[in-house]
Amino acid sequence: MALSEPQRLPSLLATGHFLFHFLTSCSWLLPLAFPQRITDPAIGTAPNQEYAHSIRLEGDIILGGLFPVHSRGGGGIPCGELKKEKGIHRLEAMMFAIDLINKDTELLPNITLGARILDTCSRDTYALEQSLTFVQALIEKDGSDVRCANGDLPIFAKPDKIVGVIGAAASSVSIMVANILRLFKIPQISYASTAPELSDNTRYDFFSRVVPPDSYQAQAMMDIVTAMGWNYVSTLASEGNYGESGVEAFVQISRETGGVCIAQSLKIPREPKPGEFDKIIMRLLETSNARAVIMFANEDDIRRILNAAKHNNQTGHFLWVGSDSWGSKISPVIGQERVAEGAVTILPKRASVDAFDRYFRSRSLSNNRRNVWFAEFWEENFGCKLGMHGKRPGSPKKCTGLEKVGRDSSYEQEGKVQFVMDAVYAMAHALHRMHRELCYGYPGLCPKMANIDGKELLSHIRAVNFNGSAGTPVVFNENGDAPGRYDIFQYQSTKRSTREYKVIGTWTNKLHLNVEAMQWRAGDPSLPASVCSVPCRMGERKKIVKGVPCCWHCERCEGYHFQANEFSCELCPYEQRPDANRTGCQNIPIIKLEWHSPWAVIPVFISMLGIITTTFVIVTFVRYNETPIVRASGREMSYVLLTGIFLCYAITFLMIAAPDVGVCSFRRIFLGLGMCFSYAALLTKTNRIHRIFEQGKKSVSAPRFISPASQLVITFSLISVQLLGVFVWFAVDPPHTFVDYGEQRTQDPAAARGVLKCDISDLSLICSLGYSILLMVTCTVYAIKTRGVPETFNEAKPIGFTMYTTCIIWLAFIPIFFGTAQSAERMYIQTTTLTISLSLSASVSLGMLYMPKVYVIIFHPEQNIPKRKRSFKAIVTAAAMSGKLQKGGDRPNGEVKTELCESMETNTSSTKTTYVSYSNHAI
Repeated sequence: MALSEPQRLPSLLATGHFLFHFLTSCSWLLPLAFPQRITDPAIGTAPNQEYAHSIRLEGDIILGGLFPVHSRGGGGIPCGELKKEKGIHRLEAMMFAIDLINKDTELLPNITLGARILDTCSRDTYALEQSLTFVQALIEKDGSDVRCANGDLPIFAKPDKIVGVIGAAASSVSIMVANILRLFKIPQISYASTAPELSDNTRYDFFSRVVPPDSYQAQAMMDIVTAMGWNYVSTLASEGNYGESGVEAFVQISRETGGVCIAQSLKIPREPKPGEFDKIIMRLLETSNARAVIMFANEDDIRRILNAAKHNNQTGHFLWVGSDSWGSKISPVIGQERVAEGAVTILPKRASVDAFDRYFRSRSLSNNRRNVWFAEFWEENFGCKLGMHGKRPGSPKKCTGLEKVGRDSSYEQEGKVQFVMDAVYAMAHALHRMHRELCYGYPGLCPKMANIDGKELLSHIRAVNFNGSAGTPVVFNENGDAPGRYDIFQYQSTKRSTREYKVIGTWTNKLHLNVEAMQWRAGDPSLPASVCSVPCRMGERKKIVKGVPCCWHCERCEGYHFQANEFSCELCPYEQRPDANRTGCQNIPIIKLEWHSPWAVIPVFISMLGIITTTFVIVTFVRYNETPIVRASGREMSYVLLTGIFLCYAITFLMIAAPDVGVCSFRRIFLGLGMCFSYAALLTKTNRIHRIFEQGKKSVSAPRFISPASQLVITFSLISVQLLGVFVWFAVDPPHTFVDYGEQRTQDPAAARGVLKCDISDLSLICSLGYSILLMVTCTVYAIKTRGVPETFNEAKPIGFTMYTTCIIWLAFIPIFFGTAQSAERMYIQTTTLTISLSLSASVSLGMLYMPKVYVIIFHPEQNIPKRKRSFKAIVTAAAMSGKLQKGGDRPNGEVKTELCESMETNTSSTKTTYVSYSNHAI
């Protein structure tokens, strides 16, 4: 079966490494395996070898190191001249950091770090070959079928197990090495590689670095431009990798963010012709609104551009933004101080490690034997020769060994020393975190760290956060990149009429700019403009022109939107509306149904009349409590019914009162309670009548539960169901108020209002009234069933008329109430409709059931006298006969029944007197 490329690579590596071990184990083949090279300083110097291969420091945990000790060789030779600073300074920084860590009692206590440091010779392919040393311990070796030339079995030297690698320097080298190390899950931390492609976490997932990628400088310059409010700029680059790649990164960021438009992108040739710089200035002036110029140019080109601007009388027109090649250098601005005034430049943060300076100056041939390249450095640094085997055979001067770095030679700390030490400390802190997690309380390495898992170590590397050797924080983002750290300068005039660079901010993944400290030409603190379009007015947003993000049209924020910033309108919070100039939001006024509103006056008037009338009826009934009419109407049930009627009128005041927790609580309780009282009493009455006459058709015995006490129990049982539902409602959803901003959310925000309400939704209202409506419908059914009862026996007919009318009222209520749900006047219409419906229902009951009785009591007291009672049998017989005659009779409605009832009267006086039919029998 064919193997895929990822599957084939480890197999090929394993085969290659096996041959590597085979060659190194057969000592007689050593010169063939490594011509002109030593495999280990412990072996000694082999014949014809010109340079050492590696440095080995023993320890419990071994780190790898990759440094460009030598430059790239020529003529087939892999390595060239020694690099004193970039090579020796950096690898000494790694060993110095390891020494400090091993002496530290807090960091990795009882654990020593070792190292295997290799020379990359500034060549990616050679570095790849060298890095194979780091993975030897991870490759399984099988020598059963292999023999040396003399027939002996190969002797495999136990390789060092590398848990992590520090390096490399060049990005090309790091890319090549990272592809191998990721296969074996060995984390890598670079101290100098800045290529943006190494930020690709999908391809270089085990790679991290303590230096920022090059893209951060372009991002920092973009942030400066954005902070200045400049959205229309030109770019200027020196021809070559530095200038072109810098401008390319800036342009790419501008495309991604969309906030800055490139007016022109110009390039300065390597060998400019006479007048070339004047032409560049003229071309920049073609887009005069783009005053800001982003420069990635070398010092000489910067100087000549400034001179051309001065020559063309453009002093003060251009707003220069320079990269680190300009930085805080004096040479580009000499003679062009006025035209350079106001220029903003950027320079990476760097710091010198004083402790390393003391360490390196103290190094000598006698105390630094562990560095196999130090003798070569000694000869190169002091220009002398060490004995007959020295590397400088032509040097007339012999080294004494007493020379001193910094005294007998110049010394300046290499710029990446700080980052090398930070990389080593990052690895140490990650190992310390792992040890604390896996070996807590265990001195030294515990069995769980015998085989360190590279993926787990990587997760600890990405989580480190400590102050580095220069006092700056060392952290990594999700791609393994260190934060970019830059100082931002501005070239300003001083009070002494001179000009100098002044720090105005920093950039560490985000911009920190002191705009107030900035000055422009002649000390003017006002911010100059570099824009394509004029600013929009208040309440208008900038609509970016497609493909030209620096140019826009102005559009007014409409509806409930306000101008959040210059580029966007945002919707106000739901409870707010835009202010007059649409630059912010203000609270929407809150309203409620006021007592003086026409929507409230009518219901209140009806309710007050009803309450007065109901009170009058109650007082009348109490006053004439023992009279026949009151007693015949069923005093107990009448008072219950009158209480319900009173509550139906009283709920109007609760519905109009300003909502609060108390009012909302009472609304829930009494909204359906009045109707429940009324219809529970009426249902009990009609049910009693129905049962009496149905029972009479079967038997002459009276049915059960027709006594006043039984009727009260039945009535209050029905009412208790309503109260139980209300109490459950209280428990599940405690009453509270809220403001409904949707009801009067008009198209014009100025007319919008929030309505203060109780938390009674339409569904809750239906549930609250639904039980009462159910009682009403049931009562209506019984009223229909008892419509044939003789009118002299009970008030079945008035109850029936009451229920028919009430049903019509509530049938009209439903479309009016729910049909206005989308109206802006919803609260007023629904509240008025509900309260009037309740009042009308109460008025119907009051008018049909009680007003005739009150009329008789007050105006016809002669009719309010007792009549002869008849037996239950006589009543039933009358009802039966009435029913039969009604079915077959041909007289007008009611005449037969009346005649029947009258014929049953016995012992009546010769002068017949007609009495009202309500009180004939107290059934």
